[in-house]
Amino acid sequence: MIDKTRLRRLKFRAWHRGTKEADLMIGGFFDAHAASFTQAQADLFEALLEEEDVDIMAWAIGTLPCPARYEGPMMEAMRRLDYVPIAK
Repeated sequence: MIDKTRLRRLKFRAWHRGTKEADLMIGGFFDAHAASFTQAQADLFEALLEEEDVDIMAWAIGTLPCPARYEGPMMEAMRRLDYVPIAK
């Protein structure tokens, strides 16, 4: 079980990135997946939040190679982009 204070902090950081696009991608990913994070996944997500938004987004959409430390199930889930709300 992950501490609720830590989850609130991660949520704030995920949703306050600096651009609306990054907020939707990173914050939306957090909202869709954080409830099932293990401690290791929360640690990895917290480390990812230290990276530049443009890099995270480029790794997720495949325009830049993803560093090995972030490659894996979390980045694969981020690449699906099925958590980003699209206005209809």
